[in-house]
Amino acid sequence: MAQNARPGQFLSLYTGDGSKLLPRPISICEIDKEDSKIRLVYRVTGKNTGTEGFSRLKPGEKIEALGPLGNGFPLEEAEGKKVFLIGGGIGIPPMLETAKQLKAEKTAVLGYRDELFLNDEFTRYADVYVATEDGSAGTKGNVLNAICERGLEAEVIFACGPTPMLRALKEYAAEKNITCWISMEERMACGIGACLGCVCKSKEIDAHSLVHNKRVCKDGPVFLSTEVEL
Repeated sequence: MAQNARPGQFLSLYTGDGSKLLPRPISICEIDKEDSKIRLVYRVTGKNTGTEGFSRLKPGEKIEALGPLGNGFPLEEAEGKKVFLIGGGIGIPPMLETAKQLKAEKTAVLGYRDELFLNDEFTRYADVYVATEDGSAGTKGNVLNAICERGLEAEVIFACGPTPMLRALKEYAAEKNITCWISMEERMACGIGACLGCVCKSKEIDAHSLVHNKRVCKDGPVFLSTEVEL
């Protein structure tokens, strides 16, 4: 599994709980091809949830997983350029492996509600700037506030996070004439594009459904910001 994984892809994990039939999609945080390991970082969303069940697993316990899934970030499109790696909340983990593998001038801009995580690890691969909603660390506000406050510039954006953040980045990229690739967060069911449970509106007609839709799990989750409507 690790041998075929790319930055920006995800795994679908099955809880093993018969009452929860659908797998849970979790983005790949780090890839270790040498030891055939994949690191996942996720937020426990509440009691009796799939993520809460994963958090109770002990080392050595087995879990059923499908993947790697999705297309991942097109690193070749940004090699040698000035690149923003932007993550918001649980969209931060997939940006770490992207930072590790991308050969470019990298600036990571990470947005948090309050509590920081993974930010120290990014410093090994990129210049790092932080924004927090409560102002407890870095710039008070969001990732765009941090970019503007610091006067940061880039030619390409790779981003993952909540839809409002991606929508704002899409507008920012259009204004600045920056190529922007976004990894979309949608509820997914099958993970392979068959159920059409995670479609988003697109500019072009999808060959599978014959409507203006893209399947986030199969056609994405990474899209050019100009490809999709947010």
